Amino acid sequence: MAVAFLVSALLTLRFSRPKTVFRILDEPNARSLHTRPIPISGGIAILMAFTISAMLASWRYGLMLDYFFIFISGLLIALISFIDDCRHVAALYRLTVHFLAAYLLLWQGEFWLTHLVLPGLAWTLLPFLQVGLSFLFVVWMINLYNFMDGMDGFAGGMAVFGFGTLAILGELADHRLFMVMNLMVASAAGGFLVFNFPPARIFMGDVGASSLGFLAAAFSLWGNREGIFPLWVPLLLFSPFIVDATVTLLRRLLRGEKIWLAHKSHYYQRLVQLGWGHKRTVLWEYALMTACCISALLAPSLPVYAQWSLLVGWSITYIILIYLVNGLENASRL
Repeated sequence: MAVAFLVSALLTLRFSRPKTVFRILDEPNARSLHTRPIPISGGIAILMAFTISAMLASWRYGLMLDYFFIFISGLLIALISFIDDCRHVAALYRLTVHFLAAYLLLWQGEFWLTHLVLPGLAWTLLPFLQVGLSFLFVVWMINLYNFMDGMDGFAGGMAVFGFGTLAILGELADHRLFMVMNLMVASAAGGFLVFNFPPARIFMGDVGASSLGFLAAAFSLWGNREGIFPLWVPLLLFSPFIVDATVTLLRRLLRGEKIWLAHKSHYYQRLVQLGWGHKRTVLWEYALMTACCISALLAPSLPVYAQWSLLVGWSITYIILIYLVNGLENASRL
């Protein structure tokens, strides 16, 4: 894990400097929260650090064929994202590659969502729902993580909290390989976060955000398949991203907006624009992530009634948070 952190930190530092081979700048525009050009090659550092660490880990633990396809699918996501970082790629082409990557991950049938599981309840899904929901989950996680990568320290922090907690859940379930793989992602993201925390010197770009979203989906399905946790646990864990991105998408759809265009209407973006700034907003988001991590760690050991109380409590919490942001905006207009 130290290897992943150090390699990521050193490469991120290198890529943040001028005249490097992966020097790709993000020019600010009307939809950006930053005001100066910033390199966006930090995701390459994260993936290189994770890949090197995974190769070292494979000598000890070995990698089964279905895990191998995680890397192949992730490579496809990284390649189309790198091209998109360098020059714009139409949404249709990106989504086509995303669905192809999801197919490669799912085609063996080992990662399918075969059951809808809630505390104390389980329903077997019809075959077409197994296929549809599995593809939708993977593709949506790829894109929502990318949507949420718009503030200093945010996407990197979610990776550290999210994958770090998945690693702990793997250790508690005595699944060593699952623990190691997640810990490597969290460590690589931590090395990047050293230089991405506000004020950021570098961003992760689509390469990092889309790839982390894919890995979040793949590892969630993997943990669900292995019985480490039901799928609703990682959904709760990554809910700071899932809720914001999903609610914002639905709001934009209802307003008839072109959802494939960049914008600044996510709740975290609205807080920054209200004057909170990157650091204050991301620290409050870290507090939210911490609470979600604690809940996800406690959830599998709780009785059924307590698990339902947890889910209902978080649903109410997010409704309150949404109304609070709306209230702050309304107050700022007075």
